[in-house]
Amino acid sequence: MQAGAPRPGLAPAGAPAMKKKKKNPTKIKKTNKRVKQIQPRAEAAAAAAERAAAAAEEQAVEEAARRARHLKALSRTAGAERELEELVFGDSVNVEEDELLQRLAGPGRLNAAERKSLQKDSSDSEVENEAKGKLLSKKPAWVDEDDEAEENVDMTHRYRKDFMKSDTEKILTKKKLKRRLEEQFQRAMGGVPAWADLENRKKSKRTASDSDSDEDDDLLCRTGNFISNSESLPRGILKMRTCLPANQERFANGKLATVQFHPSAQVVMTAGHDRSVSLFQVDGIRNPRIQSIYLESFPIYKACFSVDGEQVIATGTHHKMFFVYDMMSGSIIPIQKVRGVEERFLRSFEVSPDGSFMLLTGTSGYLHLLSMKTKELISTMKVNGRCTASAFTPDSSKIYSYSKEGEVFIWDVRSRKCLHKFEDEGSLEGKCIAVSKNNQYVACGSASGVVNLYTTDVCLKENRPKPVKAIMNLVTSATCVTFNPTTEILAVASRETDEAVKLVHIPSYTVFSNFPVFRRKQIYLAQSMDFSPRSGFFSVANNKGKALLFRLKHYSDF
Repeated sequence: MQAGAPRPGLAPAGAPAMKKKKKNPTKIKKTNKRVKQIQPRAEAAAAAAERAAAAAEEQAVEEAARRARHLKALSRTAGAERELEELVFGDSVNVEEDELLQRLAGPGRLNAAERKSLQKDSSDSEVENEAKGKLLSKKPAWVDEDDEAEENVDMTHRYRKDFMKSDTEKILTKKKLKRRLEEQFQRAMGGVPAWADLENRKKSKRTASDSDSDEDDDLLCRTGNFISNSESLPRGILKMRTCLPANQERFANGKLATVQFHPSAQVVMTAGHDRSVSLFQVDGIRNPRIQSIYLESFPIYKACFSVDGEQVIATGTHHKMFFVYDMMSGSIIPIQKVRGVEERFLRSFEVSPDGSFMLLTGTSGYLHLLSMKTKELISTMKVNGRCTASAFTPDSSKIYSYSKEGEVFIWDVRSRKCLHKFEDEGSLEGKCIAVSKNNQYVACGSASGVVNLYTTDVCLKENRPKPVKAIMNLVTSATCVTFNPTTEILAVASRETDEAVKLVHIPSYTVFSNFPVFRRKQIYLAQSMDFSPRSGFFSVANNKGKALLFRLKHYSDF
């Protein structure tokens, strides 16, 4: 430090001395007063904190004691209850219960080994399921003797009468009734369905376990309506709706002789003794009329579409000529006489499914085969006695002709030779015949009202075949039989009694109980019947000049 420099904090020499500042007594008093006020507040806050800590500690002690009491109560299980649990669930209950109590008592963090075992248990669910399946099954606690006793069922009840095969089966055991129901179901379904065959389902599940996941993924990737009607027609009750008559806009003055659906268009034709042929569009609501033609002095016995749907052939009740109505040109062509056919009247005829031939049924058992294109005679065949009805097979290769004596002759169309002949069982007089569209069945209706249903294989081999079903629901002569296009329904009718129409379920050979409507006259005398090309509609022509129309709801198309 330089000499003569003033020392810090000291005044220089010769400077006047600083005056010492005096303290204000009033401010000192106020400060002391504030300190005295703050001290009690701090002491109160500290006391409150101590009390809160003590209360929390006491509450924690009480909670621990309550939990201990609860766990102790859970761990106390009556001896009988524990024995029952061990009997039902096994010894693993104790271990699981102890683990649960340990977790409740001290929830802590799992160590690495426990986490690893937990992950292993959750990932290996299939192994656990197999292990559970291998557990030994426990014996039942008791055996009820009534369960082993066979219980008898009264088969005379109206809901079970159809399952009786004879009058001796008035009482059956439950096991026999179960087998009978299974047989009926398999007969109706045409065998055991895939969903009902448990063994095949198990095998398919094992073999297709990998593909199931892919199918599920595909299913979840698509939207839409996955519910559809069953493909096979169920038996018992036929779901149907009565529509307005097909010829609602023009009823016939006399009885209708024919009703037939167009093979390709949504059109129906009616023809009758009022000498008219009418065409109607089928919509099930109004059924508007398209066209009508009038044939002067020509009461119509039968009318039929050609296979291509462009012509209508009509025969009269007392004429040796017939008419051809060309719908494309609108012209009516009379066929005055067919050379080589010496018949007084030409009434009944059939058109082959391939559209090549027309078969005229003559008197004294003669059958005249005509060309559909030229309407000229090709050949003539003859049966023993008088021929009452004929039918082509679906492939047009054979003809089934039914004689009045109850014999059926099978002809080859190409060679015009008789291939086989068989007797219709119990028939005294033949009336009508029909061949199913799939060429599986032949239906023969007799004057006694019995309609025998045969398989075509048996008809071609045996002289006296046994019918697979004898339909005896008609009490007068069976005058009309026809199959629907899917061969699931056989319609039988008689024109001699009112309401004499029955629909037969083919796979089960049973009659639909809801047609015709009970105690309600609707059909009267049925003259002709036909199904639409895809079985969506069914029509019956009656003696009142109406073509009754019914919508079959099982079939979605016309």
